[in-house]
Amino acid sequence: MWRATLLFFLAFTFGPVAFAAGRLQVVDGWIRSAPPGAMMLAGYATLRNVGDAPLTINGARSDAFGEVSLHETMEVDGVAHMQALGRIDIAPGASVRFAPGGKHLMLMRPRGELKLGDGVKIRFSMSSGAIADADFVVREN
Repeated sequence: MWRATLLFFLAFTFGPVAFAAGRLQVVDGWIRSAPPGAMMLAGYATLRNVGDAPLTINGARSDAFGEVSLHETMEVDGVAHMQALGRIDIAPGASVRFAPGGKHLMLMRPRGELKLGDGVKIRFSMSSGAIADADFVVREN
């Protein structure tokens, strides 16, 4: 009996916290095609938090690449510079767009030739420990 009471107490006390979570949805993921032998490609998508709590993306990886990182292109004094992003915070109901000339995935050291139409899985990791797999397709623009 005391176990049932304890379980009820824990569920009632901590239940709402356990269900409040950010949830990542990746929409329209694509990778810009590159000439054969290119060692760096870029990935784009819209990242949405469809959960009810903030989420923080702190990395990404893919079996198709040696390294995947979050980047942003910024213009300083008329010159474009790329800057690595350690994390991306997304509020509940908000979106972050990865697009040419802005935030993007740097996809380094491809492990094979990627052709137009090829699909690539990219796994995003959140600071909460959650992961989200997304499908990206190689295309021109």
